Amino acid sequence: MEQDTRNRTAPLVRDVLPVLTAELVRLLEEEGERELAICAHDLRIVADCGCGDDFCQSFHTEPRPHGPYGPGHRNVCLVVDRGYLILDVVHGRIMFVEVLDRPELRPALTAALAAARAAASPTPPTGAEA
Repeated sequence: MEQDTRNRTAPLVRDVLPVLTAELVRLLEEEGERELAICAHDLRIVADCGCGDDFCQSFHTEPRPHGPYGPGHRNVCLVVDRGYLILDVVHGRIMFVEVLDRPELRPALTAALAAARAAASPTPPTGAEA
């Protein structure tokens, strides 16, 4: 239940990275991936990739799996003008957005994840409540 609540309160990609969301929707439409294009409007940034590489601006849109995605997994490679944009899709749900070589996205992504972590952290009791 905690994981589900955290996912529903995670920042929306369209609020944090509106240009990327518009690009995702357009590219998915062009690839004939209408259902995924519709889903792209409501993606949330649940966690960053975690690799720490400077060229990586990738993020999870659903909780990280314990191991491989398994059956129903496919990659959707989108043709972009710059960098790389590859989606991990499982049974019609976008689970991970791999974004490479788009450093201008890093500040907004980092700030959104920090704010989400702060909002999810329980507030410590004050002296009067302790």
